[in-house]
Amino acid sequence: MPKYWLTAVICLFLSSSVYSQLPNQNTYLLKNLDSYASYSALWGYTAPNGRAYAILGTQTGTSFVDITDSANIREVDFVAGVNSSWREMKTYSHYAYVVSEGTNSKLQIIDLQYLPDSVSLVSVWSYPTYTKTHSISQSGHYLYLNGGNATANGGVTVVDVIDPINPVKLGQWSTEYVHDCRVLNDTIWAANIYTGKMTIINAGNKSSLQTIRSWQAYPTATVSTHNAAITDDRSHILTTNELSSPAGRLYVWDISDLDAITRVADWQPTGITNSIVHNVEIYGNFAVIAHYTAGIRILDISTPLFPTEVAWYDTYPNNNNNNFNGCWGVYMFRTSGKIIGSDMSNGLVVIKTNFPMTGTSNSAITNPEDFSLEQNYPNPFNPSTSIRFALKENANVVLNIVDIRGAQVAQLVNDRRDAGNYEVKFDAGKLGLSSGTYFYRMDVKNSKSNFSETKKMVLTK
Repeated sequence: MPKYWLTAVICLFLSSSVYSQLPNQNTYLLKNLDSYASYSALWGYTAPNGRAYAILGTQTGTSFVDITDSANIREVDFVAGVNSSWREMKTYSHYAYVVSEGTNSKLQIIDLQYLPDSVSLVSVWSYPTYTKTHSISQSGHYLYLNGGNATANGGVTVVDVIDPINPVKLGQWSTEYVHDCRVLNDTIWAANIYTGKMTIINAGNKSSLQTIRSWQAYPTATVSTHNAAITDDRSHILTTNELSSPAGRLYVWDISDLDAITRVADWQPTGITNSIVHNVEIYGNFAVIAHYTAGIRILDISTPLFPTEVAWYDTYPNNNNNNFNGCWGVYMFRTSGKIIGSDMSNGLVVIKTNFPMTGTSNSAITNPEDFSLEQNYPNPFNPSTSIRFALKENANVVLNIVDIRGAQVAQLVNDRRDAGNYEVKFDAGKLGLSSGTYFYRMDVKNSKSNFSETKKMVLTK
């Protein structure tokens, strides 16, 4: 073998063994926005008009990014906050609730109803002894403040936001520090990072939280069990272990019998053993994972005992070392299949898979074969209804509501949308409309196609 060939082989071997870099698999990049010094968590928000937004935590505040039109992904507003390397958020109604571990950061309440023009900080809410939170969870009109000093021991506090701008503090659980939690059917699944445990808590009575049981989700009591997500059929839970040595893996647990919770599988990214797992979200048959230096990873978990990696996008191509760098948070929009990730150094990443994300809880995420406008539901309605439409191609869309005389009473959509499926909310109560027959008309236009369709709906009071 010629000397230069031998040198090349050695270099390739060393490179692959240190970095284990593989080309991005079954994904493509729509946009990478990197406008701030550093980043942390993110979440997604779909407005009543169907537009999609990434909500991104930065060192100095929260960025709101319109990702609806892949040709015009852009930041639309920014809300400053206390300086912090960690910022997390959830949404309820048309509000975002933002927490951080910055000194006196408390709970920011941000009104999203005027998007895409702007957002507005409504208030900063607190209660005695509460000044900071590590993470926030949401289920229905309840928020769950985890860690920080949410309780005396950094446990979890339940907050009722049925009145979104006037939260009410309810019960607390302070047996252990809660790093993050997942809430389903009034049950809290709490990750106790400092003991390596997962705790199941009964939250049927939001003012009196009761421990059901705990189990050792990591073999040793150390900084480990980080967060978790539960499969749609409630049969399995996926937990993440935020460890640098050995590099934290994703664990799969059978929870069909709460008295005999059993670990049935563990997983690391294809060809990578050093990167640390961080956050996991489940969408039907798929788990989307933020895996620090390995980036965004996508698993087929239709058979939970055998999680299979089907796609990935490396948001942090520098290396795959066991450092706390790279992808921190992930979120997928179910209607479009767009996946957003927050990379600590490289900002917001918006990607899609090049295959349909079938088997999600609301059917396949794939581009429609035609333009279509569905019948609103419910119909008759009072006072609100939903209208769904589909676009086979990227196009300009106008969706208007007219009365029986043909006079326009509302415009629900007038913008460019990517190909995909959309759902728009129409609230006649806000407009003070009287009972009667109304029509909604959709006009679609791009360089190749023109489409129009009108349907009738009935408002009853």
